[in-house]
Amino acid sequence: MRQLLIAAVLVAAFPASALGAGLVARDLSPQAPRRAVPTGVFELVGVHWRGPGLVKYRTRNLAGRWSAWRFFSPEDALPDRGRERRAARGWRIASPFWTGPSNAIQYRTIGRVARLRAYFVRSPRQVSPAKRADLAGAPAIITRAGWNADESIRRGAPYYADSVHFAIVHHTAGSNSYTRAQSASIVRAIELYHVQGNGWNDIGYNFLVDKYGQIFEGRYGGMTRAVVGAHSEGFNTGSVGVAVIGDYSSTSITPAARAALVSLLAWRLDLDHVDPSSSVVRVSAGNPRYRAGTSVTLRAISAHRDVYPTSCPGASLYAQLPAIRAAVAQTGLPKLYSPTVVGSLGGPIRFAARLSGEAAWTLTVRDQNKVVVVSGTGIGTSVDWTWDSTAAPPGLYTWTISAPQMRSATGTIGTAPVPLSLQQLKVVPGVVTPNGDGRGDEAKVSYRVSVPALVTASVLDSLGDTVATLFSRRRPAGENEFVWSEVSLPDGRYRLSLAAKDDRGKQVQSTVQLYVDRTLASFGASAPAISPNGDGRLDSLDYGFQLNAPAHVQLRILRGTVVLATPLDADLAAGPQRLTWDGGGLPDGRYSAVLSATDSLITVKQSLLVRLDRVAPTLRLASFRLLRFWLSEPAQVTVVLNGRPHRLAIKHSGFFRVGHKGRVRAVRAYARDLAGNQSRQVRGP
Repeated sequence: MRQLLIAAVLVAAFPASALGAGLVARDLSPQAPRRAVPTGVFELVGVHWRGPGLVKYRTRNLAGRWSAWRFFSPEDALPDRGRERRAARGWRIASPFWTGPSNAIQYRTIGRVARLRAYFVRSPRQVSPAKRADLAGAPAIITRAGWNADESIRRGAPYYADSVHFAIVHHTAGSNSYTRAQSASIVRAIELYHVQGNGWNDIGYNFLVDKYGQIFEGRYGGMTRAVVGAHSEGFNTGSVGVAVIGDYSSTSITPAARAALVSLLAWRLDLDHVDPSSSVVRVSAGNPRYRAGTSVTLRAISAHRDVYPTSCPGASLYAQLPAIRAAVAQTGLPKLYSPTVVGSLGGPIRFAARLSGEAAWTLTVRDQNKVVVVSGTGIGTSVDWTWDSTAAPPGLYTWTISAPQMRSATGTIGTAPVPLSLQQLKVVPGVVTPNGDGRGDEAKVSYRVSVPALVTASVLDSLGDTVATLFSRRRPAGENEFVWSEVSLPDGRYRLSLAAKDDRGKQVQSTVQLYVDRTLASFGASAPAISPNGDGRLDSLDYGFQLNAPAHVQLRILRGTVVLATPLDADLAAGPQRLTWDGGGLPDGRYSAVLSATDSLITVKQSLLVRLDRVAPTLRLASFRLLRFWLSEPAQVTVVLNGRPHRLAIKHSGFFRVGHKGRVRAVRAYARDLAGNQSRQVRGP
């Protein structure tokens, strides 16, 4: 491998006291000469680069001493593809390295490196006693609040697996030279790098352990829940990732770290009743070693190198895993392992589990009211008991397997009955006007019922008495609707009532207010557009409507929601009505004509669109030979070919052609729009 003759030095421009904690990103040029670039004091460094080459570096501490040269190791603790990898797509990501307080870095590229970006992290110091989790049976764990996790930078909500099935042991591959007080800062620095540098949702590991035996909560989401991490690409789901802080390629972990790792794994695997000495079969989600869909047999406590092409957790720690596995298996006994349930409600259901030693066990099944439905007991090292649930009614049942001094196993069978509900009841329109004019003569009723039910629709008067039953029929779960088309009720205020009754006899009801009012009918206009320009063609239009009862009537002209004119505002008697409108001086454009009639019951509205257009269309003969024309707006075009007229309705502006067989000796044409404006005639040839 050829080494490029490239180097650069980055030196801090400010004293440590002048800079706060955080992450700083710097784009570096691989071709840059040796030079100084201000960076500030940092304690952890990582890089991203493009290209197949490598990057080596050394750092200078605050006393001016340079470290040995080392390579940035490509990050192998990764999220699964497609979840948190998008932000760094196309980049090679290095594992972060804890340098301790430093103020300069020297780097060299080896091979082809197209782009290089460095991340310098300074982590806050812990100034108060670390907060520890209060979890039954758990070892002392420093919570996220205890190491000052920055919850504001998390990029997404946690996601969960069905259970924790196995553990994966890592090392961070960083420095082993850190103090007990610095451990929390290291965890915080890794969080900043994983989130703000790599673009992940949160810190990748579920737990971290330092060489002093301190245990740190990692990824957010709950230490007792199966939080999916970003530590073992292809195998993050269903695993708990535990990283030992430091590099254990050739260095043994300390007795304190080993004891903490054993106690953490014993507790966390016991939460999900995993036997530390067992093996599990997991299906890869895809990584360079196991392609997606590959079934892999793994130990319940595996190393990162067992699932990914990496040396993690280092040769020394890997060699100690068999002894650690055996120690975990002997910690916290007695225990209950691998509870399983085979079968479904309505038939035989078999319960099984293993016990770490002979014990008296009890199996209990309770219904959703916590009443014991059935129970069984036994003595031995295994549980094997079958419940004949043929007579059990549908519902959600909870089972529990318990034994003295063991963590009980629990789960559910069946599904909780969906409670009956009737929601989203709507009537459109809310005012039914059954006067035969085709507007509002019928109403559409829509609603949502949670389970199949007998639904009855009734109309109630103001006293709450039923005056009409619209239907009563069984309806499926989900969205339903019906059309009330034969409205024979007199004008008045009513309530539409829907009652639903499920198969268990439970009943719910929902109501909505509606009106029946026939006062206003048949609102119409003599033309959809007018051209009030005094040429005698469509200078005005007539609005007409029918009042079936006396009412106060308003006709308003609106553009959007703004009222621009009110041609009519008067009390009118019942009967046919007519009003002429000449545009009222409004500019050309599209408007809404809204007619409202207010009687003793309610205000009823009908509306029409109207267009004011004083500009004549433009018609051009683009080609006499092809009979190709251009029109500025939709219009009716009259084309006279050889003295014979042809009328065409052109719906769009732009070019159009007129079909014709035979020789065309002469053509003339003109266009007239909806407002009666007529273009100039065009002629050809």
